[in-house]
Amino acid sequence: MTFQPEWQKLGLLYSPQGKTRHAKLATHAANPLALHMADDVFRVYYSGRDEQNRSSVGAVDIDIVRGEVVKDHFEPFLIHGAAGSFFADGISIGNHYQVNGSTFILFMGWQTPSEGHWRGDIGRITVAEDLTLQVTDRQPYLALDTDDPISLSYPWVMQTAPERYDMWYGSTLTWEAENGEMVHIIKHAQSADGVSWHKTDSAVPYQLNYAQVFSRPSVIKSSEHRLDMWFSYRCGTGQKYRIGYAYNTGEGWQLALNNSGIDVSESGWDSEMIEYPFVFQHKNKTYMLYSGNGYGRTGFGLAVLNTP
Repeated sequence: MTFQPEWQKLGLLYSPQGKTRHAKLATHAANPLALHMADDVFRVYYSGRDEQNRSSVGAVDIDIVRGEVVKDHFEPFLIHGAAGSFFADGISIGNHYQVNGSTFILFMGWQTPSEGHWRGDIGRITVAEDLTLQVTDRQPYLALDTDDPISLSYPWVMQTAPERYDMWYGSTLTWEAENGEMVHIIKHAQSADGVSWHKTDSAVPYQLNYAQVFSRPSVIKSSEHRLDMWFSYRCGTGQKYRIGYAYNTGEGWQLALNNSGIDVSESGWDSEMIEYPFVFQHKNKTYMLYSGNGYGRTGFGLAVLNTP
């Protein structure tokens, strides 16, 4: 592999700490998702939490080039579902994509029943022209089935050809492997129309005590023959989330964790963990939004990919 990415950190972009916040966004700014508005300004949706740890969707408008907040939206754009719904305990957003001129966001819907283990299903959000959000269906867009019977998470969808959409999503294989950590991998589905999906046998490889808990894949097509993916991962030995990397040149995904190009800082808001990357391109540059300590409790920051 000749590609060895190197990310230059541009600092903390947005932190919920020390701010007067809506009760549904009392803490955290996790899972940042950038949707272009105009010029250099992006609306960055994120998942904030209430006092009961349920996540809802907030947003802040940011000039990416200047690295400055243009507008902080106080009201949540989307609140977690009612009791008994598949997203009753939270919404964790993946990415956005377009189908026939309509924009959608897929998300992980959380359920944490009083008895039994928490679980996730995948739901779909419709993004209106004014960038307001609405859950498309009250039933999961992708639910548990015989292929994925335990829990689902963080989907990433991109159109890779005129009649081809690819989805990478998380699926739990077990809550407790032999080392006591869960195994949650990234799997793949494909669609001709961006609506109906069929699952494939393709998956990012995993290995106990090396990389066995993956979340929030973020994929870009770097060239005609290569896809690059960044994701959160835990190795299963007690280390907190790091951002890992894999690539695909047509022969399946290859792990290259040491080539992610980004790691925790020596001190500060992202010194303990970095996770939930969102990679996007703007004006011939590639950027990464990512969350920091405490699963986004300290907020999210920005990095730019250094190119030769």
